[in-house]
Amino acid sequence: MDKENLTNYRPISHLSFLSKLAERAVKQRLTDYLSSNNLLNSYQSAYIKSHSTETTLLSVHDHIIKALSLQRVTCLTLLDLSAAFDTIDHSILLERLSSWFGITSTALSWIKSYLLQRSFYVNIDGSKSSSYQLLYGVPQGSVLGPLLFILYTTPLSTVISNSSALHQLYADDTQLFISFSAADFAHNITHLEQTISNVSDWMSSNFLSLNPSKTEFIIIGLPQQLKKLVSPVIHLPNGVTLSPVSSARNLGVIFDCNFSFSEHISSVSKSCFYHIRDLRRIRNTIDLTTARTVAASIIHSKLDYCNSLFLNLPATQTNRLQLVLNAAARAVTKTPKLHHISPILKSLHWLKINQRIQYKVISLTHKSLHSGRPSYLRTLLCVNHARSTRSSSLITLTRPTNKSSLKITNRSFCLAAPALWNSLPSEMRQKSYSSSPKSALHSSPFDISPSVFHKRLKTYLFDLSFPP
Repeated sequence: MDKENLTNYRPISHLSFLSKLAERAVKQRLTDYLSSNNLLNSYQSAYIKSHSTETTLLSVHDHIIKALSLQRVTCLTLLDLSAAFDTIDHSILLERLSSWFGITSTALSWIKSYLLQRSFYVNIDGSKSSSYQLLYGVPQGSVLGPLLFILYTTPLSTVISNSSALHQLYADDTQLFISFSAADFAHNITHLEQTISNVSDWMSSNFLSLNPSKTEFIIIGLPQQLKKLVSPVIHLPNGVTLSPVSSARNLGVIFDCNFSFSEHISSVSKSCFYHIRDLRRIRNTIDLTTARTVAASIIHSKLDYCNSLFLNLPATQTNRLQLVLNAAARAVTKTPKLHHISPILKSLHWLKINQRIQYKVISLTHKSLHSGRPSYLRTLLCVNHARSTRSSSLITLTRPTNKSSLKITNRSFCLAAPALWNSLPSEMRQKSYSSSPKSALHSSPFDISPSVFHKRLKTYLFDLSFPP
């Protein structure tokens, strides 16, 4: 970012260790209370256990794939807020905690004392500004601040749910999307514009503000459907008009208008090869263990980020990621370029790209079945409650009926995940039988622990990557 542009700077509060320790204890108790009473916003995925940017994107991805399989287009609007954490009104937040979440008495008094009568000053190279009273916002860099922010914005989902548009939230990133036939663009875009207007009005009344300069609008569809749209635009409040972009970065993943992820894979490949070249330069000065650690932390993290979205992509795309993994393996082991790569990957115990994608999808499926969260993924999975047979002791998923003959349908999570899950060995899908109905409510549905499950999953997929 431009260092001379002051809007690129964000204030971070310098908080003491004891302050953060107290915040962590309050956050833990507050989160337990909200979770046990089912008070957390089911559309908000930030700062909540079992939720992540990947689960958020996977939910949006599944909806878009379903729309593409029905030859519909999807209008996706990525709304951005201006300094969202700094403009929270304390009185509104405290009233909301009381009326929406039932936080009263001593707990509410503690949060009130935490928020009010704060002041700050800026210290740059020993030069201090005058002290200023903080009348709004939550401390940036605090432990409790992010949780208070998502509680503050919980009513936003109610506002959006009253419209025909769908949405997902991740902290202050709001995604609005609606799917329809290309012939019905004008009618449906009006609904989307009205929803954005309602969101803007709600934000204004809650001292939040949309940032039109960073708000993006993309239309995703099959090429033949996109051609039917003539000069599509969307009108934001305050007279701002947005034209659709060909691609947009959404929580770190580049969505393109044809949903091919070609641009994202190009970006990931470019970044990874940059680090692989650096690794080659220092490889002679570090041992094999250190080189493997560097590759796993820098390169694998980029390859595996949100890779569940790549399930059943055309081989032309996944092969590009495999080339990156192969190059990383050669850099780590100092293997010549023309040397056969499979034995090298096997010696490093690295899964190939397709199996890494399957590992992530199956892992997310297991977590959703295990904890029931996130609810927006759990509702996509239907457990087959079969009659008492030999296979009734296994957790089996029912695959929804595929109403489309298009290949892109196979990329849907709700269609692909059951097939992958049901192909697992029976010992990994064994049901757990509790001794009492009461204890069964709080126990895992699986006969093995999550750690054992993932170890067996890695072994199972490793055998698929490198068959005997």
